Amino acid sequence: MYQFEYPWLFVLLPLPLLLWWWLPPYREESASVRLPFFGEVASAAGLTPAPGAVVPRRNRLQRVLAPLAWALVVTAMARPQFLEAPLQKVQPVRDLLIALDLSQSMDTRDFRDPSGTLIPRVQAVRQVVSGFVAKRPGDRIGLIVFGDAPYPLAPFTLDHRLVQTLIDGMLPGEAGPSTALGDAIGLGIKLFDHSEAADKVLIVLTDGNDTASRMPPERAAGIARERGVKVHTIGIGDPNAAGEEKVDLGVLQRIAAQTGGRYFFGADQAGLEGIYATLDRITPHQHKTLSWRPRRELFMWPLGAAVAIVLGYQLLMLAYVAWLSRARHAAAAGPTGNAGEAS
Repeated sequence: MYQFEYPWLFVLLPLPLLLWWWLPPYREESASVRLPFFGEVASAAGLTPAPGAVVPRRNRLQRVLAPLAWALVVTAMARPQFLEAPLQKVQPVRDLLIALDLSQSMDTRDFRDPSGTLIPRVQAVRQVVSGFVAKRPGDRIGLIVFGDAPYPLAPFTLDHRLVQTLIDGMLPGEAGPSTALGDAIGLGIKLFDHSEAADKVLIVLTDGNDTASRMPPERAAGIARERGVKVHTIGIGDPNAAGEEKVDLGVLQRIAAQTGGRYFFGADQAGLEGIYATLDRITPHQHKTLSWRPRRELFMWPLGAAVAIVLGYQLLMLAYVAWLSRARHAAAAGPTGNAGEAS
């Protein structure tokens, strides 16, 4: 659609007419031939001299083009624009960070898929987490893996296909055999420092006891609460195991309670899918839609037409004056030439 940015400027259209009514004609002095008998000459010619001013008359073309040029100038000043179709951009209001345990114990075959077949823990986690990411199109998602130490795999991004590719390529033990749960939470808090999202959610999945962190998990959870980061914890594996492979469910429960998150325990792939379905439900999809309409400025067209009209008129008048001058010279030279031929 078309619109004018300053439509109120069209009140200037009658301005030249008002000035013509209210202001006196323009006067200027010019040299003239003084005749002591000017009155007698004018009386003999039957003319009445004007009171010291000559008001030039406008021709018909000028009466048409001058208002048209002024109307085009006012139209240009009103700033005509063409509004294109609205464009919309979806801006996420939540940053979601997933921290996955990739210690060597994730290769243990004690998870059952829907058919009842035993599969490695990491395979079940890959499938479930990848499906969860696919269901969160409006969130920026980041990815951390941890073992002996935490490692950021993907910053917060809307490129969920990249995140899924990284998840599908995860291998047990690639982050080391130990479990650094507290350090993983600490790294997540650091990544959230540059986030401007209203909601900051960290989902931590682990199958072992924290044995490698420099920062205790409870201390990391306290910092997360201070920074406004909600931590959901998921425990998998065998709580009855010993040493490194024993998942400390009590720590996971305290971390979630301390930050306002939820604690879950997944015993098999179906249970893990249920956990992520619950997380998808309790973290509803939120996004902010920004809309704007691109504008194309069109003022140059009426302004250019006004300039073309003025220049065209001036060139036409110059051509007319030149033609008139040649015609007068030809008329003045005609009788003289005829007289010369007769003699």
